[in-house]
Amino acid sequence: MHILITNDDGIHSIGLKVLVEAALARGHQVTISAPKGQCSANSQHITLTDPLLVNEVAWPGVKAYAVSGTPCDCVRVAPMFTDAHYDFCISGINKGENAGSAVYYSGTVSAAREAAMLYIPAIAVSIMPGADDEMRANLARIAVETAERFHGVPLPRFTFINLNAPALPPDQLKPMVVCPLSQAYYLDSYEKRVSPLGQMYFWLSADDTSGVPMEKPEEGSDYYFLHQGHLTCTFLGNLQDFNGDFAEKMQDLL
Repeated sequence: MHILITNDDGIHSIGLKVLVEAALARGHQVTISAPKGQCSANSQHITLTDPLLVNEVAWPGVKAYAVSGTPCDCVRVAPMFTDAHYDFCISGINKGENAGSAVYYSGTVSAAREAAMLYIPAIAVSIMPGADDEMRANLARIAVETAERFHGVPLPRFTFINLNAPALPPDQLKPMVVCPLSQAYYLDSYEKRVSPLGQMYFWLSADDTSGVPMEKPEEGSDYYFLHQGHLTCTFLGNLQDFNGDFAEKMQDLL
């Protein structure tokens, strides 16, 4: 396959690097189109009023391009970097899970959604905080193998795969589960401050050690299974609801 790899953490992130290595190890052609810097929580933002500056980055065995835009921008311009068709897009590996409510903010997830909108099958891949190189490499292999299994499998328009993993060693990971998104929402807040010039402003507050506080996830949701040590797979997009028959069919493919 010819795989487009992107992310929202920037072209030099370790998560993107291990995805590239995993794809090349399995004999795939890779093109990278990724933001030149950090673009987390950009959601489906595209650049409308500024030019997108692109620099080719030296990368053994692949063509790699750093784009001065959002993750969605990177996916939208990627077809202009090659005459070859992209068989799949893999976005990630994000540092931090993109489960539940996070999928509506995530640049990683939105890049995969943008690919699906452009008729490129796509997977968003994320891992919970605290992951090491072994955990990322294992998830990268799983992501590429998942893309291989779903290559040629028709999904509803705008529908793509969202993979998440707990930060656990490979021998402690529980099997992948196809499940719906949690509806648990964030409980973070803002700290109100006043500048020396008397200007009121707000700073998003969160505990770096324990993460952003959230409501309790529903049993059977992606967050529920992540906390139980499972890899999770959600299908996002043009699905009216989470259909049990669809879930069973997709589980059989994984």
